Amino acid sequence: MAGQPLNQPAEIPAELDRWNWGAFFLNWIWGIGNSTFIALLALIPIVNIVMIFVLGARGSRWAWRNRVWRDAEQFRRTQRNWAIAGLAVWVLSIGGCATMVGGIPFMIKGSDAYHMTMEVVRADTRVKAAIGDDVTANFWVGGHLNVNADGTGDAQFSIPIHGAKGKGTVFSHLVRNAGTWSTRLLVVRVEGADAPIVLTNEDHVPIPERGNRNMRDVGSWNAKTAPHRERGFARYAWRFATQTLGETYGLRYARPDPERRADAISASQSVL
Repeated sequence: MAGQPLNQPAEIPAELDRWNWGAFFLNWIWGIGNSTFIALLALIPIVNIVMIFVLGARGSRWAWRNRVWRDAEQFRRTQRNWAIAGLAVWVLSIGGCATMVGGIPFMIKGSDAYHMTMEVVRADTRVKAAIGDDVTANFWVGGHLNVNADGTGDAQFSIPIHGAKGKGTVFSHLVRNAGTWSTRLLVVRVEGADAPIVLTNEDHVPIPERGNRNMRDVGSWNAKTAPHRERGFARYAWRFATQTLGETYGLRYARPDPERRADAISASQSVL
């Protein structure tokens, strides 16, 4: 009969009972639009991980049963539109996140503090002897950059570098006052070398050599992991950047005496 819903019987036709991408991508939003309120379980943490797959597998039959459809073509067209919308949302979200994350290195590398750091590193004869004349920074760099409108700021970088002779990591801390950057700490750790190359250490922070027994807190560099030092360099570098520089670039693992530690803390109040 004309005008009467045709999604009868309640069991969905076999050709329509397929994976529902709209339900998978948009889960609870799709559920509200298709009167399938069990999809609201996707709002519950942990449960949502399972629920999106359940919705993808059973979404079509639930939507067929819970809404009135004029015919199979209307159902097919509506679910296709949901799938397109869901895919678009996911692509835009992932693209936006990737753009933000990928833009961080460009933001850091475009700063005056970064250029100042790399100019000093490239000009140092000790770095050239260990890394090579063609010192180049990797794409991914870590750290923190803060520039305030009043002319102050703080920058802390962990910059992997490489050249014709070797690889290493640059650790630096710069402070900005009256619009001018000044370097407080600049250290280059060269892979395979025990002693770091200290270019600047204005606050006289104690910097231990690799293998120093006081570095046991770093874990990657103690005697137990000595055979894995090269592999542990990345972990050490990251800890140095996020914990060491982050704690008054205070080299917690170096166990400085209380007076020197207090001086370092007062000299560097802005942390990661």
